[in-house]
Amino acid sequence: MGLPRPKTVSTKLERIAELARQMPEKQLTSLSHHIDLEWMREAYRRTRKDGAVGIDGQSAEEFGEDLEGNLQRLLDMAKSGRYRAPAVRRVYIPKGKGKTRPLGIPTFGDKVLQRAIVMVLEAVYEQDFLECSYGFRPGRSAHQALEAIWKGTMEMGGGWVLELDIESFYDEIDKKQLQGIVGQRVIDGVVKRLIGKWLNAGVMEEGQWRRPGKGTPQGGVISPLLANIYLHEVLDLWYSREVKPRMRGRAFMVRFADDVVMIFERREDADRVLNVLPKRLGRYGLRLHPDKTRLVDFRRPPRKKPTPRQGGSNKPGSYDFLGFTHHWGRSRRGKWVVKRRTMKGRFTRALSEIARWCRKARHLPVRIQHQMLSRKLRGHYAYYGITGNSQMLGHFRHYARGIWRKWLDRRGGKRRMTWERFNLFAQRYPLPTAVAVHSICRQSASP
Repeated sequence: MGLPRPKTVSTKLERIAELARQMPEKQLTSLSHHIDLEWMREAYRRTRKDGAVGIDGQSAEEFGEDLEGNLQRLLDMAKSGRYRAPAVRRVYIPKGKGKTRPLGIPTFGDKVLQRAIVMVLEAVYEQDFLECSYGFRPGRSAHQALEAIWKGTMEMGGGWVLELDIESFYDEIDKKQLQGIVGQRVIDGVVKRLIGKWLNAGVMEEGQWRRPGKGTPQGGVISPLLANIYLHEVLDLWYSREVKPRMRGRAFMVRFADDVVMIFERREDADRVLNVLPKRLGRYGLRLHPDKTRLVDFRRPPRKKPTPRQGGSNKPGSYDFLGFTHHWGRSRRGKWVVKRRTMKGRFTRALSEIARWCRKARHLPVRIQHQMLSRKLRGHYAYYGITGNSQMLGHFRHYARGIWRKWLDRRGGKRRMTWERFNLFAQRYPLPTAVAVHSICRQSASP
């Protein structure tokens, strides 16, 4: 049974938010007094219970065996200053093209305490964050960011897209500057002290402890919010206050965590921003990836193909953002529209994961395999199922069926799983049909 959400916590969150709205750009001195045992219970309720364990090996179930006692101990140690942030267990997860990225796994108790502080900071910074920011914010999603880009590009008739890739962003965050940026808004002693301890807790990797001089480990509950606070100062405010007013044409920016695109109506505006960006990021210890940062000609193609005498090309560029390749294509009515399709790398990686799972689970009962594969396909459709991407969804289902048939055929036995036999088998165990979950038509038809 889940814990009920106390009304007093929501009331406190609204008070903090109201205080932040009334005092924009001013330092807030007293926030931690809102954190009590009820607040900690709510933080526990919001903390995922199915994650991997930290260096202490304690699971969420074990923590919950003495829930009240553990929450009270966390609260007392945090407020008295006796809390010692445990090291983060570091693992590596696939990133694509044979690469990996580090992921930090805090202890479960540390996750709960981080969630308690995130609740405080979110109530403050949600009043400060700008509309261009979408990543890891309550009530905001990647699909909203994609929709903002689509609408803005269509209204502007295309333009010049500046794809930004901040090299090793989470590993390069300057801890002192991050604490200074937080201190411009929050100077509550308990909150600042805990953030400092988490930033300096260090990582445990293959039994060896080390404390990196900079960066914040991905995977921590508080890391996405701290990253948003950092880039709010580094990019969002700078772009809205200093860059955009100086543009000669229309321009807008969309940021999802450290994934950023800027779209300009005029080439000269894009060139000016690209020239000053390295210096701006360098002030905060960041740098652009030289190979992944690029300027793309994304202007709408002409209505008619240029004649050989006119010259020119009818094939504008494309760019990748949030798992989709954005490109111009003809609508059913023959008009040029921005379309999105699954990135090749994401498509291949997802199919590779299906293949790994089918190989590993090939001896499970067919009914269980069907349930799990159906869940995986629905999860894929839930993200990549947007208007214009139906063909890629269909391809994904087609290849997934082929992979499943291949590993069913390798279960052994006298009868081979030929395609003819598999098609009869699939009538009893059909995989979910590819559906554009985020279809514009579906949304407009809903009441």
